[in-house]
Order: sequence, then C-alpha cells, then structure tokens
Amino acid sequence: MLARFCLYGFIKNQKYYEPFLYLAFLEKGLSFTAIGLLIGFRAVCTNLMEVPTGAMADALGRRRAMIFSHLAYIGAFGVFGLFDALWLLLVAMFLFSIGEAFRTGTHKAIIFDWLGRQGHGDEKTKIYGFTRSWSQLGSALSVVIAAAMVFVTAGYSGIFLFTIIPYTVNIVNFLTYPKYLDGPPGQHKGAGEVVRTLVGTLAASLKNRHLRRLFAESMSFEGLYAASKDYLQPLLKVAALSLPVLLHLTDCRRTALLIAPVYVVLYLLSSIASRHAETLTRRAGSEARGARWLWVVNLLVFAVLAAGILGKVPGITVAAFVALAVAQNFWRPILIGRVAHHADPSQMATVLSVESQAKSLFTAAAAPLLGLAVDAMGGELKFLPIAALGLVVAGGMLATGKTGTTTGATKDDCE
Repeated sequence: MLARFCLYGFIKNQKYYEPFLYLAFLEKGLSFTAIGLLIGFRAVCTNLMEVPTGAMADALGRRRAMIFSHLAYIGAFGVFGLFDALWLLLVAMFLFSIGEAFRTGTHKAIIFDWLGRQGHGDEKTKIYGFTRSWSQLGSALSVVIAAAMVFVTAGYSGIFLFTIIPYTVNIVNFLTYPKYLDGPPGQHKGAGEVVRTLVGTLAASLKNRHLRRLFAESMSFEGLYAASKDYLQPLLKVAALSLPVLLHLTDCRRTALLIAPVYVVLYLLSSIASRHAETLTRRAGSEARGARWLWVVNLLVFAVLAAGILGKVPGITVAAFVALAVAQNFWRPILIGRVAHHADPSQMATVLSVESQAKSLFTAAAAPLLGLAVDAMGGELKFLPIAALGLVVAGGMLATGKTGTTTGATKDDCE
C-alpha cells in the first residue's frame, strides 16, 4: 500500500498549470486584484465545504470521496483551459474547490488508518513525510513537462487541459485500494451520521486547547504561504525578460526556460525537506520545538525577501520564495503529526479538514488584499506587501507561542 500511496502523491502533483498559474491568468487579461479574487473565492468555497465533505468522507467512504474529488478537478481544468471570462473562471474555481474539499484530509486519513492497522501508528510524521516527498518529486517532473508544453505551444492555458490525463490515471489508482480503507463499517450511516460526525468533531476540536493552537498555526503559516507562493511566477518572468540572452525567443518561451530549473530545484529541495521532517523534529527535541524553529526561519526569510525587493535584487527575492517552499515542506509533516497525536482516529478526516479550513480562512482574506496591495503599490516595489505581511504574521506567532505546549511528541503530552 505504501507504494500506492506514493504513486497517488506523485500523480496528483502532475499539476502542469501550477508553475504558470498566475502567468496563465495574466495571459487571460486579469489584474493581480482579479487573480487575488479568484484565489480568495476558491479558499472561501473550500472553506464552506471543507468540514462537511470531510465528515462525508469519514461517514460514507473515503475512496469514493477521493474519486469524486478528482472528477471535480477534471471539470475545473476543462473550464480553465477553454475559457477566459472571469465569471467562467469563478465557476472553474468552484469546481476546483469541490475537489479540494473532498480531497483535503481524506487521503491522510486513509494513510493513518492503514498505519494503525499495520501497527505503525507512532510513525505518522515519518511515513507522511516520505509519501509527501514523492509528491514533491512528482512536482519536479511536472514542471519539466509543463515548461516543455509552454515552449512548444507558446501559451499557458493549454497546460490545464493536459493536467486532465494524470488525474484520470489517479482515479484508476484509487480503484485498486482495498475497501476496508473506506473507514470502519459502522460509520456508513447516511446523512444523519454525517451531521453527527460533523457536530461532534467540531465540538471536540474546539474544546481541545492543543488542536485550537495547531489550527491557529496552520492558519498563519500555511494560509500565508498559499496566498503568496505563486507571486514567484511574475517575479521569474521579470527576471527572465531582464536577462540579455535568448532574445530571439518569445517572452513566454524565455520565461518557461527560467521557470523550469527554478521550480525543479524548489520541488527537489521540498522533497528532501518532507523526507527529513522527522530528523528536524528529533534534533529539535520535539515536534513543537521543531515547529518553533520553522517559525524563526519563516521570519528571517520574509526579512530577506523584503531586503531583496527593496534592494531590487531579483536573485535574492527568488531565493527567498524557494526557501519559503522548503520551510513549508518541513512544516507540513510536522504539523500533521502533531494534529494526529491529539485527534480521534475515527474522525481523522474531519479533524484534518477543520485544520485545512483554518488555513483557507486566512488565504480567503489575504489573497484578495495582497492582490489589491500589489496593484496599488506598482513599480519595482509592488511585491513588498507580501514581505510585510509575512513579517507581521511570523513575528506575531513567535510572540504568542510557547515551546513544548503542543508537541504531541511524548506519551505524557498525549494523555
């Protein structure tokens, strides 16, 4: 099963559109404000559906939830690839959010269920980090394929349509999962059980101070990352067009040639980070201390990003965005391991959906505001609001956090 879990992540991350998402939207004539609106709308829709769909995955069957998720993704990619009107792109984002809502937390719950059945429930951080590393390797391959597609087609929108192929393959992969990974048979109770699962899990999560803190950290760390990470693409385009090489190529092709190596390095480093999240935890002494180290790194990286923007040094700004991606891939397995220590295994998909909902709330608010601020700032300093927000968020979380309060790393902490 571990091989199939890794295969899922590898195929899922054949997101050929991802390294060019903002550039594809700019190609369609959208402003950064409109792009931020799309990202925020996606986060709001995902947020509204996150917990109910997580409960449905627990109560009605996780494999079926994953298949439905991928069908929704496929519909979204079709609309993104074929249409330019903002209202149709909003429809595509709605379909995409359905896919996100059914997927987020569900596959992690499948993995943790399998680990428990195999007697390896104490290896959540290690195994999730390992499977996530394969996802990042898939991303590294996908950016090479995507850059080749952009170079050949001299456009960005077509890559959405190509993404339909791997997502169809993943549906076949889900059909090979054993039926027992749908969840305990007693959970298949229909709509009434869905509501009870939802209400019960929400109530338990809100009463658990450890989970409350973890949700706040997820909202801040990952919500900020989700709202800001794709600004790397226009930065790379500016850098590519400023280089006095390959002037005979179109702007699109020159950008593709620079984006490919940068994103390959980003994904390879992210893969290494995911695989060694447990090492960071061990060296820090606990998962909570490892998380605090990453908050310090985050603060420093946003300071470097601000310096790069103010100093008008594209290389520094690009390196800072890559460092943020690496830190996020150390962060995610550690966070998931901490959440798993405090959550009821039978409600894992719902709890992880609540966690994902927390970061979606931040993204929903931050993405449109960042887009508006970037458009308003303009000029060579237009990306400075991203660094400013990062400094405020990271500084605030470090000021309010206490090392060792939410580790989940020891037996005593879990009791």
